[in-house]
Amino acid sequence: MDQYTLNLLIVGATFALYIGIAIWARAGSTSEFYAAGRGVHPVTNGMATAADWMSAASFISMAGLIAFAGYSASAYLMGWTGGYVLLALLLAPYLRKFGKFTVPEFIGDRFYSRTARLVAVVCLIVASVTYVIGQMTGVGVAFSRFLEVDASTGLFIGAAIVFMYAVLGGMKGITYTQVAQYIVLITAYTIPAVFISLQLTGNPIPGLGLFSNDIASNEPLLSRLNEVIQELGFAAYTRQDGSPAAVINMTLFTLSLMIGTAGLPHVIIRFFTVPRVADARWSAGWALVFIALLYVTAPAVGAMARLNIVDTIYPNGTAEAPIAGDARPDWMKNWEVTGLLNWDDKNQDGLIQYYNDKSEGFAATAEQRGWKGNELAVNNDILVLANPEIAHLPGWVIALVAAGGLAAALSTAAGLLLAISSAISHDVVKATINPNISERGELLAARISMAVAIAVATYLGLHPPGFAAQTVALAFGLAAATIFPALMMGIFSKRINDRGAVAGMLAGLLFTVVYIFMHKGWFFLPGTNQFPDTIQGSLLGIQSTAIGAVGAVINFAVAYFVAARTADTPQHIKDLVESVRVPRGAGAASAH
Repeated sequence: MDQYTLNLLIVGATFALYIGIAIWARAGSTSEFYAAGRGVHPVTNGMATAADWMSAASFISMAGLIAFAGYSASAYLMGWTGGYVLLALLLAPYLRKFGKFTVPEFIGDRFYSRTARLVAVVCLIVASVTYVIGQMTGVGVAFSRFLEVDASTGLFIGAAIVFMYAVLGGMKGITYTQVAQYIVLITAYTIPAVFISLQLTGNPIPGLGLFSNDIASNEPLLSRLNEVIQELGFAAYTRQDGSPAAVINMTLFTLSLMIGTAGLPHVIIRFFTVPRVADARWSAGWALVFIALLYVTAPAVGAMARLNIVDTIYPNGTAEAPIAGDARPDWMKNWEVTGLLNWDDKNQDGLIQYYNDKSEGFAATAEQRGWKGNELAVNNDILVLANPEIAHLPGWVIALVAAGGLAAALSTAAGLLLAISSAISHDVVKATINPNISERGELLAARISMAVAIAVATYLGLHPPGFAAQTVALAFGLAAATIFPALMMGIFSKRINDRGAVAGMLAGLLFTVVYIFMHKGWFFLPGTNQFPDTIQGSLLGIQSTAIGAVGAVINFAVAYFVAARTADTPQHIKDLVESVRVPRGAGAASAH
């Protein structure tokens, strides 16, 4: 059986499974659509949360970032996992005790303000839409290679699948679909990693293989990787950039990812689906276990993939003898079709020169060899998907990885779209536009909102502002600067009032969005329809992906400043905060 047919069969089988589950678990009420009827078992919810959490950025893009950036990309590992611990300890049990359906509903009730609720909806939509763009980008990457269609067509196919099970099943259907998607994605991620670890180190556990000896050289794998990439002008894989700007950016970026994680609405609402507060805590613990299975494997996948690429280009083990372009392996030719890998023979010698042409220290060596610039461009997002082909693994493994990448992207996209549609139907339509809407009408509004959100996400996915993990990082910064501070102050501070919360969220949102647009150069040039190519400016050299932590500080500061100069919080709200901070019961679900 050829590879294309195998890909179709395995990916098609997983899609049929997801749609079948959605039909079986179809939501029949708003409670089932928003919170799965609050009847999900903690282990089931933990697995669904892990799938919701491990997006295309985790499955597809993170290992690619680690592979090409080395030590500096460890911020993704520390930020995303550390942030989940913050969420589990500081927010999840208390929000579950409150007993609402959505994050904006909690903010609106806690700060006794319809304005606060609507501002929270805006913040949620901005962060979630930015995040979902990264997922749709990942869907396009996976489809473009494995089903041999262009990325745009892949986006439309992925959107149609999400539409079928998300609009139909709501949170109930999404929860059980995500359980299946977790099983698919973790299997797809682990099996190639085990094979590759065995090939390179003889150790079947990738996390241990990373610190084992490379079989070919009998050197520690990381030492050999450092050696081969430094010979090509790249920085040592395990080297930390100790410059002040790099340290500041890595610290703020890690913090931004952590508090952004704790403020992501699509993950928070997963804790509304369990019966009791204790179950929310257990769900968080199980989710950490399921997440760890991938996150302890990702660093090994990145390092081993980078070594495999270098060994492919320089099979004789010397930087002076690259492989001929005509002899490049099939996996490179396959990915060239997608446009995500490109070989440009700049010096017309028929060989592939892969090196760091930005390195001043290596420039003289490159010139001596007759090299005219780096000739191989590899998109970060293809690495995990290409790994089985690079390592010459069986065809069924390649097909399984395709299914896993799509499962990761679709599971998180569905959760994000549900958060967006719930905010629109429950917090805008029901709470503001039509408070007397029937449950049937609200359910219809939720499904229509979901369909519109899918259409918008698909359109934006056609023109993403960066590769998957980079786009997702911007979403984390937005969540960090807006939603996380509001939730923290809502739970742990009785003094913050309605005006303080609204002012803080708006200040954090406006500062972060404006800074990102300025730093990325996304403002239109005067009198033209073109974006400038150059960065417009930065604050102390802080990158746009790290600015969320600064936005959060501004949010806290403005909220406390305004609250201190306006009316005190009403006593019944203070009593509410006190009751929420002692999560001894489930809290009856309510909607208003």
